[in-house]
Amino acid sequence: MTTTDGLVTSAVFTSAVTLTPAEPEHFDLAFTATTQPCPWPKAYGGDLVAQAAAAAMRSVTDGKSLHSMHSYFLRPADIGATVRYEVELLRDGRGYSTRQVRAFGNGKPVYVCLANFAAGEPGGSFHAGFEDDVPAPEELPSSAEYLAGRSGGTMTDASKAYWSGGRSFDMRHVPGPVYLTVEGKQTPHQAVWLRPFDRLRPVDGLSDAQRDQAALAYVCDYTILEPVLRVLGLPWARPGLVTASLDHAMWFHRPGPVDDWLLYVQEAVAADTGRGLGTGRFFTRDRRHLATVAQEGMIRTA
Repeated sequence: MTTTDGLVTSAVFTSAVTLTPAEPEHFDLAFTATTQPCPWPKAYGGDLVAQAAAAAMRSVTDGKSLHSMHSYFLRPADIGATVRYEVELLRDGRGYSTRQVRAFGNGKPVYVCLANFAAGEPGGSFHAGFEDDVPAPEELPSSAEYLAGRSGGTMTDASKAYWSGGRSFDMRHVPGPVYLTVEGKQTPHQAVWLRPFDRLRPVDGLSDAQRDQAALAYVCDYTILEPVLRVLGLPWARPGLVTASLDHAMWFHRPGPVDDWLLYVQEAVAADTGRGLGTGRFFTRDRRHLATVAQEGMIRTA
């Protein structure tokens, strides 16, 4: 989001996950939220994941933490639309709780997920690492710096502005972006440094730790299919390219700060028959592994 004084902020994210309680129609609890503006024909899928995560978290009041989500995208949601989230309290146990969240747009289901929560208990600790040769974010251009003075493909002024400053997070690619062309080799691997444009604001109904989990759920969808696009040689601005999120899984391993730089290490697992599967892992700068993502998406070329 760009303010009237030209500053970019993270308010798009915090506005997206600000929920309004509603009277439930189908299940135990209900909330409404608004999808953010974006220059595409449909709302951003990360809005739905983050809003559903926020709704599920607001239904768990005994201190358990969200540790996994498994989602399906059923229909496109409209941009700037009010989406209704209905939460079903499936189970509340001593160690774990489970919620089902269904999102409705224009009276039809658009998204569904199962979210699981854990109280936590003593046990061993391990986390995977990443390669040592990843450049620091300060050595890489921001999206705005990369796109300045560039044009091509289907990129419009609106999409350029959105990629540059409309997504709440500064994103810096290794080996390079796939906005207009595939920068670097067509490999099934890439990494993205990301950080909110400014300190994340408080969100009503969520603790700071819950807001940070919602932030990871929100931002993960922007680039998770990019390693698949990279290995196929398909930049975002390629004429005729259409993508859509199909299903999504996310695991939260440990808490960690989201206001500083995170490295999102990604890999293409498979691509065929118009679908691609990508995985990603979020690390802090001191190499703590915070979360893991897997997503299958539609990749259609004219």
